[in-house]
Parts: sequence; structure tokens; C-alpha cells
Amino acid sequence: MNRRNGRSAHLRLIGIGVVSLLAGATAAMAADLAKEISTAAEHAELAATATDVKMVKVHLHHTINCLVGPNSDSFDAKQLDPCKDFGDGAIPETTDAAKKKSLEGALAKAKSGLAADDLAAAQAIAAQAETLIKAAM
Repeated sequence: MNRRNGRSAHLRLIGIGVVSLLAGATAAMAADLAKEISTAAEHAELAATATDVKMVKVHLHHTINCLVGPNSDSFDAKQLDPCKDFGDGAIPETTDAAKKKSLEGALAKAKSGLAADDLAAAQAIAAQAETLIKAAM
């Protein structure tokens, strides 16, 4: 009987440990989403303050990669993914509808900024993307 009680207590402790690990993993994923969003905002800001169109576009690509994640058709594997270890992209991981809408608006802006050839126009579009991303923080 004691042996059975000992096993039962041991199994309960293992179960509690597993639940604790899962809770910790969920909290870590939430922290990763925050990192994805803040990193996307950082690169949008770098794009908005870049001194030539080429660098604006480089940072907009980084912004897009953070927003969409590696499983998206919009992800450009030829460009840096500064959010590589943070998750699967800010947009796919966002569950709040208002925040997701803001991030999707930022994605549309960032994509349109890639088509801009004028420095001031590209910077302005990047700044708009940054504002939309920060609204989702």
C-alpha cells in the first residue's frame, strides 16, 4: 500500500511538473510575439531613417519577414530574418483582432514601400508602417 501511494505521489509530481513546463512555454511564446512586434517596429524605424532607398528597402524586407514569418508567401528567404528565433511571425501569432488589423496594415505599407523609388516617399511609407506596428504593441 505504501509503495502504491509513493508511486501515486510521484506521478502527481510529474504531472505538476509537465503542467508547469507547458505554462512556462506559453508565457515564453507570448514574450516571443512581443519581440517579433518590437523588432518589426525597430526595422520599420530603421527604414524610415535610412539615408538611401536601397537601405529603406532592406529594412522593409526585414520588417516584412518579422511580420509574416517563414511560412508565408510574403517571406523573403533571401533577406535577413531578424525574428528568426522568436516565432512564426507577428501576424500569424497575433490573436487580438485589432492588433492583427494594425499589423496587416503595416505589412501592406511595407510592401508598398518596396515599390517606391523616391527616398522621401519610401521613408514616409516606412514611418507609417512603424506607426501601425507600434499601435499593436
